[in-house]
Amino acid sequence: MAKNPAISHLAIIMDGNRRWAKRHGLPTLEGHRRGYEKIKALTRWCIECNIPIVTLYAFSTENWNRSKQEVTYLMSLLRLVLEHDLTELDRQGVRLVVIGQRERLAPDLQRLIEKAEATTQRNTRLVFQLAISYGGRAEIVQAVRRLIMERIKAEQVTEASVGSHLWTAGIPDPDLLVRTAGEQRLSNFLTWQSVYAEILFIKKYWPDFTKRDLTAMIREFGQRQRRFGK
Repeated sequence: MAKNPAISHLAIIMDGNRRWAKRHGLPTLEGHRRGYEKIKALTRWCIECNIPIVTLYAFSTENWNRSKQEVTYLMSLLRLVLEHDLTELDRQGVRLVVIGQRERLAPDLQRLIEKAEATTQRNTRLVFQLAISYGGRAEIVQAVRRLIMERIKAEQVTEASVGSHLWTAGIPDPDLLVRTAGEQRLSNFLTWQSVYAEILFIKKYWPDFTKRDLTAMIREFGQRQRRFGK
């Protein structure tokens, strides 16, 4: 088993499912299905590589603007994770967490998320955090609103108090943020949390991502010097 004491939190923007499907002459939805299969593999790889936390950008606030057919299919894949895959995730010791605007999801999905989180809350081998209907700016806005609702005085607002009101409260910031498929932007992902993350952009589409790619990223991360402004 690979030893990896350095990365405590890996964040991934899983990009390229649709382009992968187009390259292979397949329907767009098949690209998403292959991406879903890769997510299941990734949980195993992270456990094997001793990465305790992984956050995946699965569905952004902007993704609601896609076609109704595509959105419906992506939500069906989320249901697969929450229903079909939950037993295996629990057996592996995975704690499932969902961050984002849950109120925009269908009521049955909200109930499934609550059940999945409750079922796996004591698991400690891997925190598997799915960002669903997630946007970094929306997250900061809702944190500010919560502070206002709690009548926190302006002089009492600190980085720590804002952080404690984010959807990721209690989860350490990512050490490494990776985006697949060649695009070199963060696209509203972990806007607050990623300020000191090491960032890697790789050309492979998400369905082509392999464990070898993961271990190569771990090696590169280990070669970087993280000074945090010092």
